[in-house]
Amino acid sequence: MKTGALAAQTRAETILQLRRGENLVVTLAIPLGILVFFAKIDSVTTAGFAHPVDFLVPGVLSLAVMASAMVSLGIATGFERRYGVLKRLGSTPLSRGGLLISKTATVLGLEILQILLVVVVGVAIGWDVPAGIVPAVGLLLLGTIAFAGIGMLMAGTLRAEANLAAANGLFLVLLFLGGMAYPLDKLPTALQDFAKALPAAALSETVRSVLSAHAFPTGELAVLIAWAVGAPLLAARYFRWEE
Repeated sequence: MKTGALAAQTRAETILQLRRGENLVVTLAIPLGILVFFAKIDSVTTAGFAHPVDFLVPGVLSLAVMASAMVSLGIATGFERRYGVLKRLGSTPLSRGGLLISKTATVLGLEILQILLVVVVGVAIGWDVPAGIVPAVGLLLLGTIAFAGIGMLMAGTLRAEANLAAANGLFLVLLFLGGMAYPLDKLPTALQDFAKALPAAALSETVRSVLSAHAFPTGELAVLIAWAVGAPLLAARYFRWEE
């Protein structure tokens, strides 16, 4: 893999990402709106947390990661593939692995901005930044790799329209099963066990634990690492440059 081609593609991906206004709405405005809305209406039942915002901030951070790395990146890449953009890239020194790395690096850069904005808004509505914010950032970056792998796997194997539907449908399923806006223990037991094997719940639960005094869920961390390793490997293996 040539470093120059990788760096050039990463710069191009960053510029394109910033030019897509709809992507910025998904990745920045929607998570912030959810945080403010649910924190203010005080309708979230959060056992073990003194205030709803203490439960919501970690969940919204995880939601932002999922929206940017899986939905926004995956859909945009799927249509680039549909219109032949990726086919032209396939004739350059950039490999499939290089494309995945450059796109994931672009999302990681955007994640820094997302984290800062969510933390600032959280503080403004009453959240006290805990000491665990540093390990939480590490977990969020790990989650970004996992969700970027999922998004790129769908974008590189499905037709653009099917990828669009699959990305949005999976987003809703993982939002429901991710423990982001309400505790997982509100779900039926069988559904809880299934949810804990998915990356959304693994990310939100581990981030929430390091931002609170709750015991760290090592099982969920193992699940998150497995997704962060497995999803990108599958994407690199099966990604096709054209439909």
